[in-house]
Amino acid sequence: MRIESNGDVGIGTTNPSHKLDVNGTIHASEVLVDLNFPGPDYVFEEDYPLSSLSEIESYIKANKHLPEVPSAAQMKEEGVNMVEMQMLLLKKVEELTLLLIEKDKEMGMQNEKIIDLQNQIDSLKK
Repeated sequence: MRIESNGDVGIGTTNPSHKLDVNGTIHASEVLVDLNFPGPDYVFEEDYPLSSLSEIESYIKANKHLPEVPSAAQMKEEGVNMVEMQMLLLKKVEELTLLLIEKDKEMGMQNEKIIDLQNQIDSLKK
């Protein structure tokens, strides 16, 4: 273990570059992280520009990862900021939830149309 004069602590490393650098596994029963930026509830605002599934599909085909999410190669090279990634993943879950709600409404309307058409067919058979 090493403690630098600036207060940086290294465990399993002799050259800490952060307040705590650990070269190895960290085990904890709980981790609490302060949020320095707002959570992604803005996704639920009426003017939020939600991408369509076809736009997302096109992006995935071209880039092999989700929009705004770093590629595997980028994460391997730069590492992953866990707070930023958690907020990004929450944003993606919220976007998916909105897309599912939209699709559920579309299916409901389609089911109503199917029932209406079936009723029309049944009335013609009589």
